[in-house]
Amino acid sequence: MKLGKRLAQIEQMVTAGYTHIWDCCCDHGLLGTALLNKHTNSNVHFVDIVPELITGVTGKLQHFYPSEQKRWHTHCIDVATLPLKQFAGSHLIIIAGIGGDLMIDFVSAIVEQHRGEQIDFLLCPVHHQFKLRQSLQLHQLSVIDECLMKENQRFYEIMLVSTTASKGNVINLVGDKMWQAVSQEQAHIGREYLDKTLRHYQRIQQGKKKDVAQIVKSYQAVTL
Repeated sequence: MKLGKRLAQIEQMVTAGYTHIWDCCCDHGLLGTALLNKHTNSNVHFVDIVPELITGVTGKLQHFYPSEQKRWHTHCIDVATLPLKQFAGSHLIIIAGIGGDLMIDFVSAIVEQHRGEQIDFLLCPVHHQFKLRQSLQLHQLSVIDECLMKENQRFYEIMLVSTTASKGNVINLVGDKMWQAVSQEQAHIGREYLDKTLRHYQRIQQGKKKDVAQIVKSYQAVTL
């Protein structure tokens, strides 16, 4: 089955060379399957906490990839408890399709449990992007790559980050590279997203229930 625009963009941002790729909150396993086909030197782990989903994914993998059973693994577990230590080598953890708050919990738990280890994360939250970036910055993660995209009238920030500072740059709380458009379409998406995000935080500011003045100022400083 063909990947949608968002999952296809995530797939494109997965670079070669990882020993283990973890497709977390894998749903029906579309992204992980695409990565299994593309990255033939990597082990792909399908992770979801819903038993029925993992049972379904396992059945499909057994049917379509019987000769690759040493390269795929299914796990019905909480993402916060990934058994990274059981699998030697380099790790890329993909977490997409969930909110920023839950993503913060997952990333924080993994980083705390694996202090000093090199782990890369490919993250695509559905909201609370600013709060997620604050948490990543607090954990001293670096950004290797990032992009902004739109699918079905929703905007998505996708971030490839690492626990290794030397692999990337300091995380910008409002994004950096993702605003640098390489096409008219991308420039239009950037303007739309910036306008939508600013209006969102300005409404919060007007409500005076939460001080977001610095956030508004940060987004107002973005140049397109």
